[in-house]
Amino acid sequence: MISLYQSFTNLVSRFSQDIALLLVRLMAAKVFLNSGLTKWNGFLQFNEEKYDLFLYEFFCPDPIREGALLLCDPNTLDYVEGSMTVSIIEKLAIAAGVMEVVLPILLILGLLSRLGAAGLIGMTLFIQLAVFPEWDHWWNPAVWWFLSLLTILSFGPGRLSLDKLFKLEK
Repeated sequence: MISLYQSFTNLVSRFSQDIALLLVRLMAAKVFLNSGLTKWNGFLQFNEEKYDLFLYEFFCPDPIREGALLLCDPNTLDYVEGSMTVSIIEKLAIAAGVMEVVLPILLILGLLSRLGAAGLIGMTLFIQLAVFPEWDHWWNPAVWWFLSLLTILSFGPGRLSLDKLFKLEK
């Protein structure tokens, strides 16, 4: 009975692991790619309306989120026009828009997958710790993103990937 069960689990593992890793890559990629594409009006045309999302939803929310990174004046909930803070936030918005497109595409292709997963883990942790530091946000959705990406980082992309084809993964 033990031998039969071990044979069954070996068979299931051999065929399901690569499919599971592919589906985890696609699931994680979909979340970030969908978000990233909303930040663009076309190729290299950043959607400037997203500046307000970063300025006022993420870094100067009303009401103020306890523990969140607050970059505006807490009394007026506004910024000094033309300040370095505004310039940095706008550059951060563009960088996030680029990374939310490029890194998921790497995951979809299975190319430099661990690097893509590591970058998106960093983004997930930043969102969780600096933007939405509530436990509710961690348990749904951030922990799902984190665990999916940690799986890719830990186990690699699987055999159904360009990493495997190009021998970037053993």
